[in-house]
Amino acid sequence: MVENGNLEASGTEVLEEGNEHRRRGFFDFVCAPVCWFKMLAKETHWSFVFGVVVIYGISQGLGGALCRVGTSYYMKDVQKLQPSESQIYGGITSIPWIVKPLWGLLTDVLPIWGYRRRPYFILAGLLGVVSMLVISLHSKLLLALAVMSLTASSAGVAIADVTIDACVAQNSINAPSLAPDMQSLCAFCSSIGALVGFFLSGIFLHWIGPMGVFGLLTIPAGLILSVGILLHESDYMPDFAYKQVSQKFIDATRAMWTTLKCCDVWRPCLYMYMSLALSFNIHEGLFYWYTDAKGGPSFSQETVGFIFSIGSFGSLLGAILYQNALKDHPFRDLLLWTQLLHGLSGMLDLILVLRLNLKFGIPDYFFIVIDQSMSQMIGRLKWMPLLVLSTKLCPSGIEGTFFALLMSIDNTGVLSSSWGGGFLLHVLNVTRTKFDNLWLAILIRNILRVSPLCLLFLIPKGDPNSFVLPPEILNAKEDTATAGTENLELVSLVNNVDGR
Repeated sequence: MVENGNLEASGTEVLEEGNEHRRRGFFDFVCAPVCWFKMLAKETHWSFVFGVVVIYGISQGLGGALCRVGTSYYMKDVQKLQPSESQIYGGITSIPWIVKPLWGLLTDVLPIWGYRRRPYFILAGLLGVVSMLVISLHSKLLLALAVMSLTASSAGVAIADVTIDACVAQNSINAPSLAPDMQSLCAFCSSIGALVGFFLSGIFLHWIGPMGVFGLLTIPAGLILSVGILLHESDYMPDFAYKQVSQKFIDATRAMWTTLKCCDVWRPCLYMYMSLALSFNIHEGLFYWYTDAKGGPSFSQETVGFIFSIGSFGSLLGAILYQNALKDHPFRDLLLWTQLLHGLSGMLDLILVLRLNLKFGIPDYFFIVIDQSMSQMIGRLKWMPLLVLSTKLCPSGIEGTFFALLMSIDNTGVLSSSWGGGFLLHVLNVTRTKFDNLWLAILIRNILRVSPLCLLFLIPKGDPNSFVLPPEILNAKEDTATAGTENLELVSLVNNVDGR
């Protein structure tokens, strides 16, 4: 009896230990993201993390998703444009992202009321609120004015983006080991925001239409204003000498140019541009086909929004996979596989447009969910190492300007991709109702996607934990730590680079 009692007691203890282990495992799983956020807030500042959540999560993620779907329906149903025309005008609205170095120069060398970042968030928020109110309150707005309003809204988002990117680059320099974590934070916020935004976009479009969606976009713009009010800046400069601004612009431009001329810098920049430019964007042609009642599957607004939200979930999975398994891999090895998979994933669009999925008994809705998830996940895995590499290329003192330059190179690639895709749709005569050659546009795009593999030698062999910049610029970083003024930082950088 005693032995049986001991066995029962020991069995109960083992069961309780197992339950406790499971509870702890679940608790650790739930609390891990919270602890990660707390760590980043402690190492940087809570207002920085708040800014990333607002800019990347709410403005670019949620707001960008609503704006993307709302603009597509607005151009198709309100302005009655062809797919190629919508593609071209979409490229025009992205021009503010091309001139990001201008915003970066302003944030780096022109403080307002002693602050380098906060006033620019306020300006960005005001631009977004005003432009969205204009387009949402005028149901018969001329196409030119509508494009101007969308471009102004894009400028507001771009200014906020380059300002928060400057904060990210600055914190990456101060804490190099946290650079992948900060990029993962940006990716997580963007993906989750886009997931929610795309999921709600179809519902909002059905309830209030594209004009109402544009009205809702004043809320993310208003939150950007709050970032400008709450952001903590350690380098407050109440006695800034504005007479030196012109010289600082010249010094910053010179430092940016001399840094860009280094082969260790321009080579990966060239690869970034080509990898984006050669991936022709034919999204509008596919979008018109999705909603076409004759040639396409005739998806409703709610279905289109849900499909894009599933794609954002794939993007989130890509960010999680990169953070937990791939963030320490060498840049070149990771980009080799992601670029190859990026081209292969485009074949899913070809199968869908040729209706081969129906021959295998796979419904359009189910197949396109798989297509969007895979494409977005691979796209995120391809983009993340390029972002981390970009932060590694930023010299101290002009980190906002140079990171903006790198992003503008990428955005120029995106613009080239958009206009190239619009031209391809026009040449192949893909219109609002004709989709006979859409399959050929997809095939050409997929072939071009894998062509950047020939340029992979331009990417450094190092990993995110190694230094990418040459010793001369790294020494310049050390010199800037002891420089007395910001202008001396730039001069030190220029002198070191010129002596290379």
